[in-house]
Amino acid sequence: MNKVIFTGRLTADPELRQSGDTTITRFNLAVDRRGKRDEADFFSCTAFNKLAEFAKNYLVKGTKILLEGRIQNNNYTDRDGKKVYGFQVIADSIEFAGAKTERTAERVEDFVKVPDNVDDEELPFN
Repeated sequence: MNKVIFTGRLTADPELRQSGDTTITRFNLAVDRRGKRDEADFFSCTAFNKLAEFAKNYLVKGTKILLEGRIQNNNYTDRDGKKVYGFQVIADSIEFAGAKTERTAERVEDFVKVPDNVDDEELPFN
């Protein structure tokens, strides 16, 4: 089974591009090492289609997320004939995992709208 779960912060705004009918968003995630707040690992992540659009529309540099996905090899042979080894994380799901930053709040403002006339006690997630 190939499954990873990370909680980390985006190091920059996601970059979106189209490849035919496929929407692709790439971003880097900084993940603190357990028990070592000053040490982090950095992972290149890729999301496709609707998840890619979500990432581009709602995630910004510094946003803390929980990402579930899988690791995929990026091995290739360079121009000099040397084998280059690498990997990326392919995102299967992304959730917000921290307090909203001001920039995230601007983008998330319309993500979930609760009408003013709804009593908080009627909400299913109280």
